[in-house]
Amino acid sequence: EDFQLGKQYHLPLVAPLTDEGFFVDKFGWLTGKHVAEVAPLIFEDLKQKGVLYHIEDYTHRYPTCWRCKEPLVFRLVDEWFISMDQLRYDMMEVTKKIRWIPSFGLERELDWLRNMHDWMISKKRYWGLALPFWTCDHCGHYEVIGDDVELKARAVEGWEAFEGHTPHRPYIDAIKIACPKCGNKMSRIPDVGNPWLDAGIVSFSTLRYRQDPDYWRQWYPAHWISESFPGQFRNWFYSLLAMATVIENSPPFLENFGYATVFAEDGRPMHKSWGNMIEFNEAADKMGVDVMRWLYCASKPENNLLFGYSRADEVRRQFLIPLWNVYNFFVTYANLDGWEPRREGFAPGMPEGPTPQSDNPLDRWIIARINQVAARCTEALQDSDAYTATMTIEVLLDDLTNWYVRRSRRRFWKSEHDADKHTAYVTLYYVLVRLIKLLAPFTPFVTEAMYQNLVYAVQPDAYESVHHCQWPVADEAVIDQNLLDQMALARQIASLGLGARGSVNIKVRQPLAKVLAYVEGARNKLSDALVEIVADEVNVKALELVQDEGLLVTYRLVADGKVLGKKFGGKFPKVRAALAEADALAAVRQIRAGLPVQVNVEGEMVELAPEEIIVNTQPAEGLAVAAEKGITVAIDAVVTPELRAEGLVRDIVRQIQTMRKEANYQLDQRIVVGLFGLSDELRSDVALFDRYLCDETLCVDLRYQGEAEAWDQRASVKLGGATIEIAVRR
Repeated sequence: EDFQLGKQYHLPLVAPLTDEGFFVDKFGWLTGKHVAEVAPLIFEDLKQKGVLYHIEDYTHRYPTCWRCKEPLVFRLVDEWFISMDQLRYDMMEVTKKIRWIPSFGLERELDWLRNMHDWMISKKRYWGLALPFWTCDHCGHYEVIGDDVELKARAVEGWEAFEGHTPHRPYIDAIKIACPKCGNKMSRIPDVGNPWLDAGIVSFSTLRYRQDPDYWRQWYPAHWISESFPGQFRNWFYSLLAMATVIENSPPFLENFGYATVFAEDGRPMHKSWGNMIEFNEAADKMGVDVMRWLYCASKPENNLLFGYSRADEVRRQFLIPLWNVYNFFVTYANLDGWEPRREGFAPGMPEGPTPQSDNPLDRWIIARINQVAARCTEALQDSDAYTATMTIEVLLDDLTNWYVRRSRRRFWKSEHDADKHTAYVTLYYVLVRLIKLLAPFTPFVTEAMYQNLVYAVQPDAYESVHHCQWPVADEAVIDQNLLDQMALARQIASLGLGARGSVNIKVRQPLAKVLAYVEGARNKLSDALVEIVADEVNVKALELVQDEGLLVTYRLVADGKVLGKKFGGKFPKVRAALAEADALAAVRQIRAGLPVQVNVEGEMVELAPEEIIVNTQPAEGLAVAAEKGITVAIDAVVTPELRAEGLVRDIVRQIQTMRKEANYQLDQRIVVGLFGLSDELRSDVALFDRYLCDETLCVDLRYQGEAEAWDQRASVKLGGATIEIAVRR
């Protein structure tokens, strides 16, 4: 404030402090004292003079060193500046020729250029690129030296000491030049350049701009640069723009990918002194480099990234482990069956082989999905949009693990090595290899490990590394949009069916008779194969698509009194009555579409918003219902004795599978199963489905007697209100 006031009233500029914070000569009794110790002395001096009015402590902001926490003081110094009066406008025109990602980067940079003051380019340090300014102590004249050739030509002293060295202190300070005004020797100023001068000139200094212009033109401008936007729009980006504008009046880069700041998981900035900073090598060792890379790529660049071990665990759990699990699933069963990829048609650049052909809708669907994702990822990465690419791949991984593999698991389990099983292997191999090539730029290490085992170990002619492979090009011919839409519908029906089961607490292992589905619009057709998949997923004997939603559910419309009472006042009872008499099905379809509902109130059409209407749902008798986005699914919740028996057997199968795992049996290990303590009724139930039980558990001998024999595993299980014992052995 004193400095600004002094400038306003044209007071002489006086710098009272040395570099170390001591008062300089001619400051009376203050001379030689440190600035930190003079406050009480000044108070005492004012008191002795009789002009002290009042002393009071108060809390205020004060600058401190962020490293050592020592208090700092403002000190008046002379610095060197570049005038921005005209240059700023030229730089703004150059800036507009660049693509900024995120797009607000352009306006942020222009705002900085529009409002910044002159550019301070000097630093009071010993080490740094020496500023090329020579001054004359005799007459005050200064000269700016253009390059080393000019400096050598004008040097009258010290060139021998400097020659062979970079333009840094102390060597360059030995050079003296003659003052063109008075003839005395001129010395270089002691200041060095702001480090951003070095960073800004890189487009020219590293590309031999002066020595080899043709070489420079091959590489200039840079196609793409990247740095943290908050820190660099007024540093590196700005410096690059300034240099390129002055030298070539052209953009030094064509695209700028700027990202926000990395914060700790709690949203605070990271500081070593706070104990929440994570050193890179420590993070790389503990959380893994692939996890770190995915965490960064899966974050919107304009948002601050919350970084830490909990976030890393989340990435590992949601992305890396599912990826490894599906890879492990394939390798495990391929090794059991001795399956290896066909050698015919495989080329080094296409280790996954040609696009598989299959009649199975799951195969054709996942093949369409991987090629659809390949196209979207290519488009996203060409647009410098890693975030969209990662989100696209994450959805595909969920499709692969939670739908394709889960719905195809029996094809790999079955003992017959038929054409369907071979097609399943070919399809999953194709998808996995294609997927790891898509993932290689994001997670280079885990994909390399997978590639070495999946491809290079069994295909000697393949490229040695996944990072040598060609980027996967989408096979547009197999992207069957109708199949993709139909599979999405099938999955939505299945999800709603499972939700309806959950609403009445019927566990998924309990078979039911049927599921009924109503689909608005023209989406109400599924192929027989997809109908079968949905029925199996929901664990029902049949899926029926109905044309009349009223067969499944009855809707009742209720006016929201809290909202509409205030809106219509005394007219509200008539609005409520009119809504109750309206066509509920038609109104619900309007509400689902987010559209208002019109009701007739004594000859006047009144419009009600969707959020002003409460929809009460009443399923038809014996049904459990779930609805979403124009799809209503109802489960027949009646459990017949035969369905109950099948459900009990499925519970037994689940327990046996758990015991197999606990006993560490091989996946293809045949076993003997003992079921002891069964009532006559329960034994009859098991007998109805004993073939299913044996097929599912690889049981070759099912026994109801022999409790005293030696068994590998035994367990007591509550089943149908009774307790039985299950035993297994090899």
